[in-house]
Amino acid sequence: MRRDEGFIVTSALISPVSGPIIDPSCYIAPEAVIVGDVVIDKGCSVWPYAVIRGDLSAVRIGEGSSVQEHCQIHGNPGKPTIIGKNVSIGHGAIIHAARIEDYVIVGMNSSVLDDSEVGTGSVIGANALVKSGMKVPPGSLVVGVPAKIVKENDPTLLEAARRNAEEYHKLRDAHKRGDFPRYRHEG
Repeated sequence: MRRDEGFIVTSALISPVSGPIIDPSCYIAPEAVIVGDVVIDKGCSVWPYAVIRGDLSAVRIGEGSSVQEHCQIHGNPGKPTIIGKNVSIGHGAIIHAARIEDYVIVGMNSSVLDDSEVGTGSVIGANALVKSGMKVPPGSLVVGVPAKIVKENDPTLLEAARRNAEEYHKLRDAHKRGDFPRYRHEG
C-alpha cells in the first residue's frame, strides 16, 4: 500500500483519503482510534480502545449513539457501515459492513457481519453472531450463535434501547465535564 497525491493505493482499492468528521459535542476517549472516511454525528460517545476504521469504506454513526470499549467498526469496499441514531454498541462488539437502524442495542461481544440489517428498536443479545446477510425486523430480540430471532414486534425493546441510550448520554456529558479523573502514573 502507498499514498499518492492524497489517495490510498492498494491492489484492490483506490479511494480518496479523507479524515474523520466528528461533531464537537461528542465525547471521544483519548485511547479510541478513528481513521478515514468516518462521520460521527452530534452527541455520540466513543469509549477507550474502540476502533472505527473508514479505510476500505465509509462509516456513519448517527446522533446520540455510543461505541463502547473495545468495539471494532469497519467495512468492505462498496459496503459501508451505517449506524443509526441512539444505538448502543456494547463492549467488545464488532460491526462489519452492516446497517443498524435507530434505537438498537448491540450486546457485548456480539458480531454483526457484512450485508446484515438490524431494524429499529431491536436488541442483539450478548455474544450473538448475526451472520452475513441476515435481516432483523424492527422490534426483534436476537440471540445465539448463529443468531436467531426469538421475539418480534416487541415495543418494550425500543423502550429499553431508548433508556440505554439516555444513560450513555449522561455518561458522555459527565466524562466531557471531567467528572471522573484519570489515574496518572508517577515515575
